Amino acid sequence: MADVKFYKCTKCANMFVKVLEGPCTPVCCGEPCEELVAGSVDAATEKHVPAVTREDGTIVARVGEVAHPMLDAHYIQFIALASDDRLEVRRLQPGAEPVATFADDGAENVTVYEYCNLHGLWKAEL
Repeated sequence: MADVKFYKCTKCANMFVKVLEGPCTPVCCGEPCEELVAGSVDAATEKHVPAVTREDGTIVARVGEVAHPMLDAHYIQFIALASDDRLEVRRLQPGAEPVATFADDGAENVTVYEYCNLHGLWKAEL
């Protein structure tokens, strides 16, 4: 699952996840979608890079060393965990705490992604 890629339609904002590498780019609204590259938007890393820990049989992902705002106009839309053989996504809403908990299956290659509606995709490896 190390090759997971996220895409967004530049017209309607639909988002897609590509879990297996192939030669095609997802298409939406008649145009190729934009691949989201983690950390490519200029923004405060302390509010966007997920802080990931293993705690009592779970993997806990908190967005940022400094809590990220969760306002209608600026919030974390999802937190996703990708490991060797799984991908899990937790959607968040304005007003919610920017935290997601996942079962810890002991995987060694774990990457946590988060998507801010204003500052794009960010990731951290555990």
